[in-house]
Amino acid sequence: MKSTTIIDVAKCAGVSVATVSRVVNGNYPVKEETKKKVLDAIKELHYVQNIQARELNTRQSTTIGVVVPSLFNMFFAEVFDGIEEYIKHYNYSMLITCAKDNPLKEKQCMQELLSRNVCGIINISPNTYAVEAAFYDQIAARVPLVFINSYVKRPGISYVSNDEASGTKMALNHLLKLGHRHILFIRGMSSDSYEIKEEIYRKMMFEYKVKPYVLNIGEGNIEKTVDNTLAKVMMAIQSGRKITAIFACNDLMAVGAINGCHRLGINVPEDLSIVGFDNISISRFIEPKLTTIDQNMSLLGQSATALLMEKIESQNTVSDEIILENTLIKRNTTAPIKTV
Repeated sequence: MKSTTIIDVAKCAGVSVATVSRVVNGNYPVKEETKKKVLDAIKELHYVQNIQARELNTRQSTTIGVVVPSLFNMFFAEVFDGIEEYIKHYNYSMLITCAKDNPLKEKQCMQELLSRNVCGIINISPNTYAVEAAFYDQIAARVPLVFINSYVKRPGISYVSNDEASGTKMALNHLLKLGHRHILFIRGMSSDSYEIKEEIYRKMMFEYKVKPYVLNIGEGNIEKTVDNTLAKVMMAIQSGRKITAIFACNDLMAVGAINGCHRLGINVPEDLSIVGFDNISISRFIEPKLTTIDQNMSLLGQSATALLMEKIESQNTVSDEIILENTLIKRNTTAPIKTV
């Protein structure tokens, strides 16, 4: 069956093809009477605009590429929702790729987006520690590029981030004020975010003259993250080393820690306190409800899209940075240290 074309709509509405294009794209004013004729014709003929054809005619891409490290952690889904919420006000579409927390895969994702002629790229939690800076520089020279929560800053790239260092201090200070000193730090591999948090943790433990205890559970944003954390936390507690509190780099790890405590008959927070990071939906659903750091996920996505549109409109000549504040969400997984 032959698909309806813009020419068919123009004939049905009794207007020019240019007029139909103006109505569909909303880029020029059209009389309300004429606009109604076009919209009625579109409805009658079930016309769907051919985006590829439009891009060929205008010689300008209207597709934005998004790179996420995982589709399992709801943090990235909620950031993506913020991107979509902002972009819907523009005539752009999105193409999402998943790097699976792998620096090599991340490079492949970005190269694939370039090959598909995207007009800009948003990279959520890039691996700037593991990917050479020259690679990002080359990408940024070719297409507008925005990073969300990146540790390393490069010229030509716009950045939006939560102050994760400040958020980590906030979480650790909360535990320290409750009397905890023996704090287990749980992280995953291959992420700027984990590096930022661990650096702050080590500095604060040094200030309190406490030996740091870092537990790397491997991939931190996959389906097995919760169970992997559960198993490793149980091993850490059973090792005999003193632990009165846990700080987890994301809420999935924190949930795994809570589950591990339950398995061992350890009461949270009476026997051991736990703080997560992100404030994804699961932090409100688990029992006890998780104390965590809110990262303003939707606002992260919206702010990144605003910066990308700024770069696109300036033909990639403007770069900017936005830093958002974190909030400590006190729920039911932290309490003063248990006295013997």
